[in-house]
Amino acid sequence: MTDALKRLSEEGVAIWLDDLSRKRITSGNLAELLAEQHVVGVTTNPTIFQKAISSGDGYEQQLTDLAARRVTVEEAVRMITTADVRDAADILHPVFEATGGQDGRVSIEVDPRLAHHTRATVAEARQLAWLVDRPNTLIKIPATKAGLPAITEVIGNGISVNVTLIFSLERYREVMDAYLAGLEKAKEKGLDLSKIHSVASFFVSRVDTEIDKRLDALGTDEAKALRGKAAVANARLAYQAYEEVFSTGRWSALEDAGANKQRPLWASTGVKDPAYKPTLYVDDLVAPNTVNTMPEATLQATEEQGEISGNTIAGTYEQARADLDAVEALGIKYDDVVQLLEDEGVEKFEASWVDLLTSTEAELKRLAPSEG
Repeated sequence: MTDALKRLSEEGVAIWLDDLSRKRITSGNLAELLAEQHVVGVTTNPTIFQKAISSGDGYEQQLTDLAARRVTVEEAVRMITTADVRDAADILHPVFEATGGQDGRVSIEVDPRLAHHTRATVAEARQLAWLVDRPNTLIKIPATKAGLPAITEVIGNGISVNVTLIFSLERYREVMDAYLAGLEKAKEKGLDLSKIHSVASFFVSRVDTEIDKRLDALGTDEAKALRGKAAVANARLAYQAYEEVFSTGRWSALEDAGANKQRPLWASTGVKDPAYKPTLYVDDLVAPNTVNTMPEATLQATEEQGEISGNTIAGTYEQARADLDAVEALGIKYDDVVQLLEDEGVEKFEASWVDLLTSTEAELKRLAPSEG
């Protein structure tokens, strides 16, 4: 055992758990992770909820009550997921208070089927904020083209946002612009900017998965030498973009009005290739004012094997750019890769959501009372 998680926190990286279930809440496991493993936040997504609710652990009574009321499957899923998020938010509330609202947060995502519909996304975000009704909630909005104006609108209404499914550097800059525009709207309305928080979830491992596959198809020594480099390089250049945007005059004016920086959040940090060290996307992405949301396996691996040796992003931008340029030089088009990953990300979450609706509907039918 090491003090890697403690050192990671001391370097300015907030450790969030990328998982939630009712069993984790009721067993005391979530509270234990906060107390013993420096966890200060929780992220969820449709896939996480699909796995949790399909397991059945702890959901029987609520499903029975929902079946008795004959609610729609969409309402049932929202009642179940928002209940879990609300309970987790209550467990994390002391962290929220202790960090001035920066951490102690729980994220819940808008219906992924709305990813390409701006107005519906805004409406869903408002509904989720109302349903959960906790100040330490973040509403997750995907960084699609339709998601960008929704981010601005929701932030402008004073609702804190976790922007998800960011893969490209260009889209990340658009996300930061959308956040600043939202803060400017909130300022015009006279809202308290200090109460609005946001993170930008920049996905990591999936970039290597796709680019490594293409490098393997090329099969040359030059291609093999670039395996496992693109994802970290991409994330490091994202941090460079963050530093640039949040040192502009536009940002300074908002900061003077009490606004909070939108922190980069490293998502998809569990390695997909067993050849890589399980803490690759933790050890190599250490920098101040960031978040790393980890599945529990990565959290445990970091505790046991993490090598936290200070800031591992500072001074790396030139090499990071060279690594991405080298991949591009082999004919692997960066723009094609990141667009594919965004499209696949939305599709995967949609599929998980549909699976969740289907399995929940089957449970509601099974538990429905026989009387009229």
